[in-house]
Amino acid sequence: MRFHSTRAHLSGVASSCSASAAITRGLAADGGLYVPDAMPTMKWPAGPVPPLAEVATRFLGPFFEGDPLHDQLGAICHDAFNFPVHMVPLANEPVSMLELFHGPTAAFKDFGARFLAACFARLEASHDDPLTILVATSGDTGGAVAAAFHGRDGVAVDVLFPRGQVSPRQEHQLTCWGDNVRAFRIDGPFDACQRLVKEAFVDGGLNARRRLSSANSINLGRLLPQASYYVWASLVQRHATGIDPSFVIPTGNLGNGLACVWAQQCGAPIDRIHFATNDNRTVPRFFDGEPWAPSASVATLANAMDVGNPSNMERLRDLFGDDQLRERYSASFVDDDAISKQIVHDDRERGQVLCPHTATAMHAYDHHLDASVRADRHWVIVATAHPAKFETVVEPLIGRTIEVPANLKTLLDLPSHAIDLPAQLDALMTHYP
Repeated sequence: MRFHSTRAHLSGVASSCSASAAITRGLAADGGLYVPDAMPTMKWPAGPVPPLAEVATRFLGPFFEGDPLHDQLGAICHDAFNFPVHMVPLANEPVSMLELFHGPTAAFKDFGARFLAACFARLEASHDDPLTILVATSGDTGGAVAAAFHGRDGVAVDVLFPRGQVSPRQEHQLTCWGDNVRAFRIDGPFDACQRLVKEAFVDGGLNARRRLSSANSINLGRLLPQASYYVWASLVQRHATGIDPSFVIPTGNLGNGLACVWAQQCGAPIDRIHFATNDNRTVPRFFDGEPWAPSASVATLANAMDVGNPSNMERLRDLFGDDQLRERYSASFVDDDAISKQIVHDDRERGQVLCPHTATAMHAYDHHLDASVRADRHWVIVATAHPAKFETVVEPLIGRTIEVPANLKTLLDLPSHAIDLPAQLDALMTHYP
């Protein structure tokens, strides 16, 4: 299997490479994102579903065919996915919740971050010069990447996050590590952090001094393991209900949504896919028929999704083209008032305490899918983070304290430190002499 840049047809740069090379580079030389030369199609038998690590090993095999990591995929997947994932049916409704927040940092980003770290641990064993991983985060990615790579030899991690636009507990998760992990608090929104990372990747001087890679969802090594849990979840639901499930996915940079699309394209039994965003409306406007027009990000209660220019739309448009993309999928936005009301409603009526991001998806299911789309389907709401990470939002709404998971409490007890920087590449470059 080979991978090429989404911009290869524009730049004329031959960027086809192996999965390992794409993972190590993160971003293609022309600034594009790596995608498979051809999407493999797999058939999945009915019957009891193996554990996630086994499903992931089989699903990822074709993507790593001929790659140095191919024969190590089983060990990588068992190393990365060593925490539970739960499918929780809701009583008296054709709906289940896919809980992806039981990992070390209580967010779905743990799956991709740990898989990526397990890959790098094997790929970097032959290198003498260290690898620097740059990651922009709107909340959860940075913490998951920091946790996954902390203390690993041969890898340094630099996390860029927007000042004042992540929750206090999220910020602590970003800044509590030290050692081989640095946290940069950027004076600007997430889009500025993402821009700085992309500018760094194409800076010739920096690339001459450092080996760089990325751990955002622009990295292939983040997307593929996320697609794996959609394969697993769809097989579990088909076995339980006899129906190919449909998904409502809260999404910001569109990595989690794209992962579900890739799983579907590879033959996973997935029916409909709906993207739920917060009040950053770039994606819903596009699906409503407007031209693709990235905008400045808006701060919301669902801060990990505060993205005005989602990178992975480039992969979606490359795969389908605009018209076909709009025909296949749908999207809607949910503002802060609706998020707050949904958290209260689900606590009282469903007995579920939701983080703001999961509440966005649940509101989209309750209010933005018309009757013909909802009918005769089983829907899966993707729960992306533990509500205890957003206690300043959730607790006042439900009127009680949320118990903090043990793994999250351990991190919150650590001291923290961040480097404050303006949103300028020159300022960031001073930390790479």
